[in-house]
Amino acid sequence: MELFSMEWLVALLGIILIDLVLAGDNAIVIGMAARNVPKEQQKKVILWGTVGAIVIRAVATLAVVWLLQVPGLRLFGGLLLVWIAYKLLAEDKKHDITAKDNLWAAIRTIIIADAAMGIDNVLAVGAAAHGSFSLVIIGLLVSVPIMVWGSTLILGWMTRFPIIVFAGAGVLAFTAAKMITDEPMLHTWFAAPALKWLFVAVVLAGVLLLGRRKQKAASLADAEA
Repeated sequence: MELFSMEWLVALLGIILIDLVLAGDNAIVIGMAARNVPKEQQKKVILWGTVGAIVIRAVATLAVVWLLQVPGLRLFGGLLLVWIAYKLLAEDKKHDITAKDNLWAAIRTIIIADAAMGIDNVLAVGAAAHGSFSLVIIGLLVSVPIMVWGSTLILGWMTRFPIIVFAGAGVLAFTAAKMITDEPMLHTWFAAPALKWLFVAVVLAGVLLLGRRKQKAASLADAEA
């Protein structure tokens, strides 16, 4: 994939959207972890906790880009990503972060929490990068500052405009379907372009329709409670 080509730019936009919808609540996690630290140390906690989280996420994502070249792992990753796309629509994110009262404990909490919560993000970005390490790095450099310092605003947008989450789930479902159809072990199954794109359309429609249905059922149950 040529650097700064239209295909590269479209993939970069997809990575940024994935980052925003999957990790838009990072600021909340950071804030919860740092809230018991003395006020004069909170900026340090946020800064170094974020730096540590970014480094671990970048290394993990680059590892995923490499691992997805191993036969069979694109199929496994694609199926896992289908489930992640569905969960994005069907489930509410929960935050259960224990606040720490000293600098290094709070930083460690942020890094561990981000690593645990960022598995879906790492897999999705690794798949959307299509083997391009430059996409992973530039995508992180663009989206991480937005996630950390603009998360509250992003969360407000996603609450006010659910179409953002819907679009993010669509990008994930599309990426998952393409991962499966690009699996070398299934090459003969999807040799015909029509069959390949029919499968992609079915996965995309299935995730969005089932996720939306679950979302509506959950909203109705909450209203009746």
